[in-house]
Amino acid sequence: MQSGDLAEAMQLAMQRFLVQRMQSIPEERSRHWQPDYGSHAAYENSISSLRARFRQMIGVVDPRIAARAPEIIASPGEPSELAGGPSFKVFAVRWPVFSPAGEGLCGLHAEGLLLQPLQREWARVVALPDADWTPEMLVGLTADVASAAQFARRLAENGCQVLVPLLINRDDTFSGNPQIAMTNEPHREWIYRMAFEVGRHIIGYEVQKVLAGIDWFTAAGAQVPIGVMGYGEGGLLALYASAVDTRVDVVAVSGYFQERENIWQEPIYRNVWGLLREFGDAEIAGLIAPRKLLIEACRGPEVPGPPAAGGGRKNVACPSGTLTTPPLESVQREFERARAIFAALHVEPSLRCVVNGNGEGPPGCEETLETFLSLLGNGHSLRSSGRAPVYARAALDPQSRMRSQLHQMVAYTQGLVQKAPEQRQKFWSQADASSPQRWRESAAPLRDFLWSEMIGKLPDPTLPPNPRTRMIYDAPRFQGYEVLLDVWPGVFAYGILLVPKDLRPGERRPVVVCEHGFAGRAQEVADPRIDSEYYHHFGASLADLGFVVYAPQDPFVGEERFRILQRLAQPQKLSLYSLILGQHQQLLTWLKLQSFVDAEHIGFYGLSYGGKTAMRVAPLLEGYALCICSGDFNQALWVMTNVTSKTSFMFDDSYDVYEFNFGNLVDYAELASLVAPRPFMVERGHNDGTSTDERVAFEYERVKSFYRRMGISERTTIEYFEGGHTIHGVGTFAFLRQHLQWPGPPV
Repeated sequence: MQSGDLAEAMQLAMQRFLVQRMQSIPEERSRHWQPDYGSHAAYENSISSLRARFRQMIGVVDPRIAARAPEIIASPGEPSELAGGPSFKVFAVRWPVFSPAGEGLCGLHAEGLLLQPLQREWARVVALPDADWTPEMLVGLTADVASAAQFARRLAENGCQVLVPLLINRDDTFSGNPQIAMTNEPHREWIYRMAFEVGRHIIGYEVQKVLAGIDWFTAAGAQVPIGVMGYGEGGLLALYASAVDTRVDVVAVSGYFQERENIWQEPIYRNVWGLLREFGDAEIAGLIAPRKLLIEACRGPEVPGPPAAGGGRKNVACPSGTLTTPPLESVQREFERARAIFAALHVEPSLRCVVNGNGEGPPGCEETLETFLSLLGNGHSLRSSGRAPVYARAALDPQSRMRSQLHQMVAYTQGLVQKAPEQRQKFWSQADASSPQRWRESAAPLRDFLWSEMIGKLPDPTLPPNPRTRMIYDAPRFQGYEVLLDVWPGVFAYGILLVPKDLRPGERRPVVVCEHGFAGRAQEVADPRIDSEYYHHFGASLADLGFVVYAPQDPFVGEERFRILQRLAQPQKLSLYSLILGQHQQLLTWLKLQSFVDAEHIGFYGLSYGGKTAMRVAPLLEGYALCICSGDFNQALWVMTNVTSKTSFMFDDSYDVYEFNFGNLVDYAELASLVAPRPFMVERGHNDGTSTDERVAFEYERVKSFYRRMGISERTTIEYFEGGHTIHGVGTFAFLRQHLQWPGPPV
C-alpha cells in the first residue's frame, strides 16, 4: 500500500485522468460527428440534431420578440444621430430580445451603435468587439483602439449597414449587491453563475442579442447578404451565433479560433457544459458549412485573470482562467480539421484563413476585411479609410449603459429562477407517484437522465476493486483500516473502514458511510482522537455503537486544486460527482463482498459538502438503503442564484458548485424524492449559516408531503438542534438504528 498523503494522491490521480480524457476527447467527438456528405441538403439534415444540442448547451432556448427596428436613443431636442463620418451616420440604438419570463418579470433588450451608410447598403453586418471594447472603440469614436482595428467603421465606409452590440465586459464594477457585498467577479462571471443554474449562459444571452439583430436585418425589406464579424469574445459570439442561425451568409472570427482542449484554463464564463464531447471549434465551423467562414489568426485579448479584489470587495471570483493570443500552430491545426469538413462538402473555397502579422497583428487587417467583403459579394477593392466619425451630440455614459444591460440580464435571469418550479413540475410529471412501486419503476428513466445530463456519467468502474488495506487504529471497540480500491485505470478510491471488535462468527452488520465536507479528511470522521468542531468523530461514535463504518475521502481538499477538477470535467459533460459516483459504485461492490457486511442495510450520512454528496450519490445508487443530509439541505436553486442574501453562493468563492440547468430539473426536494421509498432524513442546526430554518423547513415540507402521499411518511424526518454547521448525532443516530435495523447497545 502506498505511503504519503493519500487524499492528495487520489486527487492528483483524478486530475491526470481528466487531463488524459481531455486530450483524447477529439476521438470521442468523431463518434458524434457522423454527417451525411452526400449533398448539401443531406448534410444540413444530418447535423440538425447537433445544431439543436449546441443551442441547448449555450442556452439559446428562449423565444425572441418578433423582429422590430432598433429604437434610436436620443433625448428631446438632441439630433437623432449620435455621430457621423464622411460616408455614414452613427446612431445609438436599442432593440428588443426577450419578453419577460412571466407577469411582473423583466424582459431583455440589446444596446449598441448602428452605422448607416449615406448610400443604400449592399450588405448588413453585426460587428462584435471584444468584451472589453465598447462599440465606440470599434467605430472610431475613441482613440482607445488603433484605427487599423476599427473594423466596424471600415465596413460602414465600404457600404455595409453595421450593427455593433454592447457586450458585457470583464470589469467587476457592478458585480454584487451594495447592501450585501461587492465582489471581484467579472461581470461576465456574475451573470454566468446564475444563468448556468437555469440552463442559460452569458454566451447564450449575447448570441440571442446578435440573432435579434439578424431578425431585424431579414425583416428590413430588400434582401442583401448578412455577415457577422467578431474579435476576441466577439469572435466567440460570431462563431456561435452563425453556427446556430443559418441566415448568416458569411462569418469572420478574429483572435479566437483554435484548438479548445485547454478551455478549462480560460475564464470560467467560457465554460460550456458538455461542449467538448461533441464540439471543438472545427465542429462548430462544421455547423456553419457550407456557408462561408473566415478565420483571422491575430493578436487576441490578453486577460491575466479576474480583477484584483480592491476597495473592500470580496475575493470570490474564479481565480483560474486567462486569455492569451491563440498560438498560430493551434489555429492552423484546428483550421485543417475544419477544412476537411468543407472539403468533404466540395466547398473548400468557402473556408479561408488570414494570418495577420504571423498571428500577432491587430484584428481586422486589410486582407481580412477585403476577404470578408469579397465573400459577402463585394466586387470592388477595399476603400481607403476616411476621416474618423465625430460626435454630433454628447457621448453616451458607458458606465450607465453597462449597468443597465447587466442589471437587465440579472433581472431576466431571476425571472427564470422564479419560473423554475414550473419547469421542474413538467419534468417530474413523467413519473407516477401513486405508489412506492410505481414510483420506483417510473422514476428510473428520470434518474438515468439526471445522472447523464446534469451530473455526467462515466462508464461503470472498469477494474476489480483490488483492495489494499492496513490497520491504523486499535480502539477499545473497533479496529480501523485504511483502504485503497481501484476504480478506473489510474483512479482509486481511498477511505477508512471501522470494524467493530464484537462481531460474532458469521454475523453481518449494517454499514454507515460517513462523508466529510469541504477541506475535510476521512480521519476527522473516523479517528476517535480527533474531535473537530464540525464532525466530532461521528464515524468512530457509530462504530462504538456496533455499526460497521466507512469514511470515504472525497476530493474536496486543497482549496483551488479540487476546483480545477470541476473546470476539467464540465466541458467533458462530467463533474466531480461523476468521479465520486464511480468510487461509490466500487465501494458498494466491495462492501457487499465482505463477510461481516449486511448488504441490504448500507446507509449514507454526510455533512456539508458531504451532504451535497449524499444528495447526489444516494438518490442515484440504490445500493444505499437510506440517506441523511446534514448541514446542506436547502432550497439549492435559491442559494445558488439569489443576489439579496448573504448566504448566497453568488457572494462566495464556491464557483465549483454550479450545475448546468439544475434548477429546471431538480431542487433538493426532488433529489430526496429519488431516495424514496428508502428512508431520508435532514439534520439542521438552528445557527447553521448556510441557510435559514424557514427555507430548510419549506423545502423539507415538500419532501414530507411526497412521502406522505405515498403512504410512507414514517420513513422521513428532520431534526433541528441548537447549534451550527456541525454533526449533532442524536436524532440521526436513532434514525440509523431504526432503519438499518440495528438495535446495538443503548444510546
